[in-house]
Formats: sequence, structure tokens, C-alpha cells
Amino acid sequence: MTNTFVLVYLLVVLLIGLIAGRGIRNLSQYAVAGKSFGSMVIFATLSASFIGGGFSMGNAEKVFLFGIANIVALWGFSLKEVLVAGFIAPRIGKYPRAISVGDIMEFHYGTVAKVFAGVFGFILCAGILGAQIGAIGYIANLFLGIDRFWGILIGCGIVITYATVGGMRAVVWTDIVQFVILAIGIPLTLYFGIKSAGGLDQVLSTVPAGHLSLPSEPLALVALASLFLTFLFGETLVPPYLQRLLIGRSTGHVVRGTLYSGLFSFPFFAVTGLIGLVALALNPEINPNLAMPYVIQQALPPLLQGLVVAAVVAIIMSSADSFLNAAAICFSNDIVKPLLKTPLSNSREVAMARTVTLAVGIMAVIFALSIESVLDILIYSYNFWAPIILVPLVMGILGARASRIRFLYGAGAGILMVLVWSYGLDRPWGIDGLVMGVLANLVVFNLVDRNGGSRADQGPGASA
Repeated sequence: MTNTFVLVYLLVVLLIGLIAGRGIRNLSQYAVAGKSFGSMVIFATLSASFIGGGFSMGNAEKVFLFGIANIVALWGFSLKEVLVAGFIAPRIGKYPRAISVGDIMEFHYGTVAKVFAGVFGFILCAGILGAQIGAIGYIANLFLGIDRFWGILIGCGIVITYATVGGMRAVVWTDIVQFVILAIGIPLTLYFGIKSAGGLDQVLSTVPAGHLSLPSEPLALVALASLFLTFLFGETLVPPYLQRLLIGRSTGHVVRGTLYSGLFSFPFFAVTGLIGLVALALNPEINPNLAMPYVIQQALPPLLQGLVVAAVVAIIMSSADSFLNAAAICFSNDIVKPLLKTPLSNSREVAMARTVTLAVGIMAVIFALSIESVLDILIYSYNFWAPIILVPLVMGILGARASRIRFLYGAGAGILMVLVWSYGLDRPWGIDGLVMGVLANLVVFNLVDRNGGSRADQGPGASA
């Protein structure tokens, strides 16, 4: 029953993606779907994009191990979305033809910054994509009894197919379906899990008391604050999320969709974390990595297991397709396009983007199947996105004076601080190097070239 339900779901998603992706004629349609979506669509696709394995099964695992402090830390991400809705989204209309982070960086800091953003954006997206692809194989094996190899080929083959053919338009419409499934399935898991454990009072009385409170020791509070800031800064305006700010038909739709997504994430992160507490109450001896799958398998009626397993698959696929599309746009638009001496025609730009999408997807599958340690190395690139790109990107959007020297000095300071703090000093007081790198970039950015000119001073417009 479960296998049949999930198979039908996958075929429906593939069909929706292929139908939605018809008629693409230029790179803008491929990358941002012609900027044609309203607030509720932006809300659904943005939420589906960031709710990956880490914010669902990973959150349940951490709460199983350490308690509700991990939920509070994840709320740093939620606060970030609210802040983006309040300060960044209202200004995104200044870039009417931008389709990527690189386009906005080029507008403020020039072509070098665009290529720089493209390189780091590509590495970041490829790394996270690889991790999601590995998770698809794991989920297929755990829930469906399918060999990991075939699980990866089937699940990722579907994602790669519709993302390659349909670009952002296909990704958005499949994200909507996936969001509906996960928004129903994951809360159902918590409800039946609590019921299976004997009720909420029984869960709270069974788990260790320390799991239900925040740490009181000063160093532990500093570490929690550092983790909160890591989630606040770490994925701010990464390529897939910034692309969601560029697909709205108006600034108002972008603001509302982003705000709804941020507000939705507060209770959703609480739900996925509490599933970890339920698993702990049901069986404290299980592997923490299996906290959410254990609750699904033990607590849900057979008829609902298919829906919830499809929800877990949706969680992984909705992040994978977003990062695959973003990686292709980073490479095509931000790295290759600026380096070409002769501009490509619209049809050739789309063909290049599709080729890159296919190639990136295939390479990620190969890595996930054969060289898993490389994915761990790629994930470390996450630590270099915010310390290098976030500060100049946000400062440019907010209207600060932008110049190439500010970008280069700030990026250099961010990289150096991450390396020294994380690898030279081994993260003193438990503070993550990402946080210190962002602060170093911000300080240096504001100290150098105070009188430098800004391309933004010429008035709002588009990137090249």
C-alpha cells in the first residue's frame, strides 16, 4: 500500500513538472518563471524549498538528543525570513531584470563580484543538493525497502527530469504539491505519535527534564546563541531563496509570501522537533537518526503511512529541485555568461541552462552513490556563503555605498576570520566561525572606502 501510494505520488509530481515547464523561451522564464507568481505561491514554494531533511528529520534527531533548545536555535532561521520580508523583499523591485544573486551583486559591485557570487553559490547549492540526493536513497531504503542505488536513481531521476525540462516554473508547481503533502503529513505524524505514547502529559513526564528547558550554564547559552545566529545568517539570501524573491508579480506579493513562510516555519519547526521527543518517549534506545521514521512506522495507521512517507519524500525532493535549479542558474548566468565574449541567443541560453541542470544533477547522483565524503566537504562551503556574500549583498540592497574595494576587503576579512576562528582557534566558547566571519566582513566593509561610489547611486535598474 505504502509503495503504491508513493509511486503514484512520484508519477503525479513528474507529470505536473513536465506540463508546467512547457513553452520556456528565454533564460528569465527558466530561472524566475517570468516573475508571474502571487503571494500564496511564493509562500508555498519558499517553504517547500527550505524544509529539507535537516529541518525535519535532522531537527527530530537533535531534539531527541538534546531537547527543545534545538527548536529555539532553528527559530533563528524563522526570524531571518521575517526580517527578509520586512527589510529585503520591499526593495527587491529595484532589480526588475535580475534573475540571480550574481545579477544583484554585479549591479552594485561589478562583474568580478557576480562571478564570485556564482562560484560560491554553485558550490553551496551543489553540496546541499548532494546531501539531499543521499537522503532520497536513505528514505527509499528505509521506508520502501528499495535498494539505496535504485532509490537514488528513481527519486533523483524524476527531479532531474522535470527541473531540466521546465526550470523554475516546473519547480514551483511541483513545490506547491509537495508543500501541501508535507504540511498535512508531518503534523499528522506528531498527532498520532503523541496518541501512541499515551498523551502529551505522558510524553512530557517520560523524557528527561533537561530536554524540556533551555541550558542555564553561561557557556551553553553562548553556544545556543551562536547556533541561533548561525541559522539566522547561514542561509540568508542563498540562491534558491533569493530566486523566490524574484518570481513575484509585484513587490507586495513577494513581501507577503516571504512573511507567511517565515511565520509558518515557527510552528512547523516546533512540530518536527517535538516528533523527536515523542520518539524518545516511545523508545529511548533507537538510533537518533531514526527518530522521525520510527514514529511514522510505529504510531501511524497503515492507511496514513503512505501519505506521510510521501510527505517525507516531498520534503527531500522539494529542496533538491530548488538547489538543482539554483546551481544551474549560478553556473549559467553568473559564471559562464559574464565570461562569454559574444552574447548567446535566448534559445541557446535556455539550452545551456538545461544542459548544466542535467550535468549537475548527474554529477550529484554520482557523488551520492560513490564518494559520499566529498559531500561532507562540499557542505563546508555553507560556512563561506554568509561570511563572503551576505554582507555586501544585504548592504547593497539596503542602499549602502557599494564599491568593489569594499566587497573585496570585506570578503577577504570574512574568509580569514572563518579560517582562523574555526580551524586555527577551534571555535572558542562554542561560537561558530560563520558568525564571526559575518561580523568581520561587516566591520571591514564599513571601515574601508567610506567615500567610494556606488553603482546603485545611479538609480534603480537591472543587472547586466
